[in-house]
Amino acid sequence: MTTEEEKTTASAAPAGHARRTARRAMAGRLSWGLADQAASSMSNFVVGIYVARSLGVTAFGVFSLAWVTYGVVLNISRGLATDPLVVRFSGVSDASWRGAVARASGTALGVGSAIGAVCLVAGLGLGGRVGPAFACLGLMLPGLLLQDAWRFSFFAAGTGRKAFVNDIVWGIALVPAMVVAARVGSVAAYLLAWGASAAVAAAYGCLQAGIRPRMTEARGWLREQRDLGYRYLVENVSLSGASQLRAYGLGAIAGVGAVGAVRGAELLMGPFLAVLMGLSLVTVPEAARVLRQAPHRLGTFCLLLGGGQAAAALLWGGPLLLVPNRLGELVLGGVWHSASQLIVPITLGVAGAGLGTGAAAGLRALGAARRSLRCQLFASACYVGGGLGGAAAAGTVGSAWGVAAATVSGSAVWWLQLRSALRERHHDPVPEVRTS
Repeated sequence: MTTEEEKTTASAAPAGHARRTARRAMAGRLSWGLADQAASSMSNFVVGIYVARSLGVTAFGVFSLAWVTYGVVLNISRGLATDPLVVRFSGVSDASWRGAVARASGTALGVGSAIGAVCLVAGLGLGGRVGPAFACLGLMLPGLLLQDAWRFSFFAAGTGRKAFVNDIVWGIALVPAMVVAARVGSVAAYLLAWGASAAVAAAYGCLQAGIRPRMTEARGWLREQRDLGYRYLVENVSLSGASQLRAYGLGAIAGVGAVGAVRGAELLMGPFLAVLMGLSLVTVPEAARVLRQAPHRLGTFCLLLGGGQAAAALLWGGPLLLVPNRLGELVLGGVWHSASQLIVPITLGVAGAGLGTGAAAGLRALGAARRSLRCQLFASACYVGGGLGGAAAAGTVGSAWGVAAATVSGSAVWWLQLRSALRERHHDPVPEVRTS
């Protein structure tokens, strides 16, 4: 062996070891992400099943309207506070991370307090069945949003274990809270139990991080991150707002019971829907790391991510068709009969959304906020149009099929935009990462 060959072999060995170490580190972070999502999914699934069985399809529809509204507010908080955090402060120094987390978590707390006050006043004014539910949701929003902010913060730091532990704390606190709510037996009681247990986890998150949220610095955070934050806000709100418009429209066209039926079918796909809702906890920080360390592998990473989720959704949804009615009624009670008719379109919709989230993670990591906003606005318009058009044509089942078609179409647009963004970066690479 020549001297030059010896040098080449010696340099290749450390490089190969570094790549293996990096892959193991990524696998570890993704494993904690999956574990955290499993804990979060299980909590949401159990809450949904428990409430559905206890309240029946109409009251569960009211609970679902409050849940959908929470999703809108959650996405407002993520767009302004934690989405910019995971894009720009994943894998940075501890000092930069801590300063950013204090401001981002303070922003999330401020969003929860402001919108919570609006929900409280609106709920008190509405009265009836829906009013108390929204009033209770308003009281619980600050704790719910702060708990979510801690999860994003821990994944940005690469310490997914802490996010997992925080969700476990929430799940443990849910048990006695739900027992108390069951004795009361109202939608408001279940919402208070759900939100109060989240507040316990949010308080524990402060201890885990050793950071106090700074609401007074929220305005500074919004000003610093406005180039990403406001686009992500519009993008996120268009997503959750489309879901809310579809729920309200479906309730007006087919009745509140139809909303409960759709929510019941979504509960059957609960593990994957919860993963999709909180996917950026894991995938955006990982995509950002891939972009920094091996940018040429970003497209492959996103394809494996999206394809894996789509396949997993199909593998989960297929066996649901074989569930006997007796078992389904044991799980969902009176909601099962109407929900079981929606399994096929709901499964296809979740698979389509899973495929699209791979491309969405890539666009977020690239900081291509204009492209991702364009994709989300298109997908949201299709979602509302397909959901309400289908409802007008064929009721609840038609709405589910319309949403499935819209989701697959939106996924195709996400991938076309990611391909264009990767080509642009190849021709004109400009770093988008800010660490201070």
